[in-house]
Amino acid sequence: MRAWWSGTAGQLAAAAPEAVIGALARRLVETHALNHEEQIRAWRAQLPILTAALAGCGDWRVMLEYPLIRLGRRIDAVVLGERGIFVLEFKIGAARFANADRLQVEDYALDLFDFHAESRRHPIVPVLVAPDAPARAATPPLLAQPIMPVMEANAASLGGLIAATEAMLPAPAAAIDAAAWEAGAYRPVPTIVEAATMLYRRHGVEEIAAARADVSNLTRTTEAIGRAVDRALAAGERVVVFVTGIPGAGKTLCGLNTVFRSAAPAAFLTGNLPLVHVLREALARDAKGPGVSLRAANHRLDSAIQPLLGFLRDNVPRAAAPHERVIVFDEAQRAWDAAFGQRKFQLDDSEAGLFLDIMARHEGGAAIVALVGNGQEINTGEAGLASWGEALARRPGWRIVGPDGVIGHPDPARRLADAAPAGMEIDPALHLDVSVRQVRSAAAAAWIDAVLDGRAEMAAGIASAAGGVPFRITRSLDAMRAALRGASRGTRRAGLVCSAGAKRLRAEGLSADFPHMDRQAVASWFLNAWPDVRASDALEAPATQYACQGLEIDNVGLCWGGDLIRPRAGDGWLARRFRGTRWEEIRHKEAASWQVNTYRVLLSRARYETVIFVPPGDAGDATRPPAEFDRIAAFLTAAGAAPLAVDARAEAPAPLLSG
Repeated sequence: MRAWWSGTAGQLAAAAPEAVIGALARRLVETHALNHEEQIRAWRAQLPILTAALAGCGDWRVMLEYPLIRLGRRIDAVVLGERGIFVLEFKIGAARFANADRLQVEDYALDLFDFHAESRRHPIVPVLVAPDAPARAATPPLLAQPIMPVMEANAASLGGLIAATEAMLPAPAAAIDAAAWEAGAYRPVPTIVEAATMLYRRHGVEEIAAARADVSNLTRTTEAIGRAVDRALAAGERVVVFVTGIPGAGKTLCGLNTVFRSAAPAAFLTGNLPLVHVLREALARDAKGPGVSLRAANHRLDSAIQPLLGFLRDNVPRAAAPHERVIVFDEAQRAWDAAFGQRKFQLDDSEAGLFLDIMARHEGGAAIVALVGNGQEINTGEAGLASWGEALARRPGWRIVGPDGVIGHPDPARRLADAAPAGMEIDPALHLDVSVRQVRSAAAAAWIDAVLDGRAEMAAGIASAAGGVPFRITRSLDAMRAALRGASRGTRRAGLVCSAGAKRLRAEGLSADFPHMDRQAVASWFLNAWPDVRASDALEAPATQYACQGLEIDNVGLCWGGDLIRPRAGDGWLARRFRGTRWEEIRHKEAASWQVNTYRVLLSRARYETVIFVPPGDAGDATRPPAEFDRIAAFLTAAGAAPLAVDARAEAPAPLLSG
């Protein structure tokens, strides 16, 4: 039983309050070390209010203190009526309804809708209860929605509000089955920031795995990594473990799990500085508490999450082995080749070779876990898996473990070797092929691939088979912003993204020059909230691929630029760069591929919905001809991106949230 106490409304009314509080208190002592007295006082005030409000609802199921792992909180009460699910948050002693409390209870309702299987069958009604607030009339909305707007009640009006709301909800085809609801799977898909926080608190990845039936995919991969690393450390061996996966499949989560649960000194290393900034800041804010300053919390995390280049610069000149015996190399396909290393950093080997040599200094076991993203190379000098294969061929002392897809792949950037090196262990569990970023659609990754391959018919087929994909298209920047605000209920975030090459978005009032190297700017964009104008929710500053790769946001507004166009109907994608006053075609095949991959990164950032804004262009501006953007919009529409619906009555885009 997940809830700390569960029974019917009749059983709650018949039970001695101290017996119910005693049952709750036992669970509290088992799970929490602090604030026992304060919580018990709150229950003593809450129970009479709830019992009185549910008088006459004898068979309704009542669950007290229902835990939500993703949010790290508990719902005060879940009440299963005959027609709807009531989510109640009590603010004992409150004499007003605070906006932060409204967002909290709305988050609870959204979490159940998305991650609790049985909750999607019936309307969910979030109710904020401030017992001492001024009386308000019970006025539920006229139309039922999958997730109703937050309703407010004081101690006296709660019962009337519940009764009035239940009466206006449509009669369901089948009554809510309380036993099935309590037994229903709750499988949250956290953001990478939420996941990092939970893993740092020593929750296992199995507790926060995917929300669909393929939950075992992520768990299998973490277990496979653990087996390979533990064996190497126990046997005094050196091992490289390759983990591949589609965008959003959970590679970073697996890497963080490896680091935070390692018995040996370990570090998560990434060349993605925005990822370092956001994860360090988020974990430090979470770790900050009584007696722990933000600065001290940050210092503690510096060794767990490190920039790749900082690790290299610290260790290349040394002869001694590094402190870490286990390192996770994030986005290993982006490791640079020897020519780039010599030109950029005056280092005489590829990045893969340098890391192998540094970790080989250890006497005894050492492990490198290389996380490999497919199709996300976006920078000059990124050598792909081939450089790892070449470096390992010259260093036979390393054992190799990986999925079979890295052997003989037709794309050299994704091919470790033509044939499996001697002694290599093939483990299919080391490939993640299901996106856990996209909460409501498993088809998003395949759709993105088809779109960027220029196959509109294939993309449309994927969208049709999936019952639609979470991509909408609009030609209005204002409409996109309104839709994103409408979709981002509770504390869910929205944000704009664009390619760093989309220089002519400036004419739309958008800059493609996001300061992705500025720690404070990146952390503020991802972690702060409106009305902080630096936050993504302000919908003012688009993050580029350099700022958002490896991270995610709930609802995304992708602002399409003139750097990736369709020059004529029926043609493929044409990659361009803006020089001076005009666009130039990118003729180098590899560089053109990086530009396409930029849009792969941008299209795969959203957890829920992506609204694609294709500018209308300007016939008087040679850098923004309308016909170019019309062809882009026509292609995306033919591929299955639905036009952004507009509610004519409100003259604003309809909410993206659907049941």
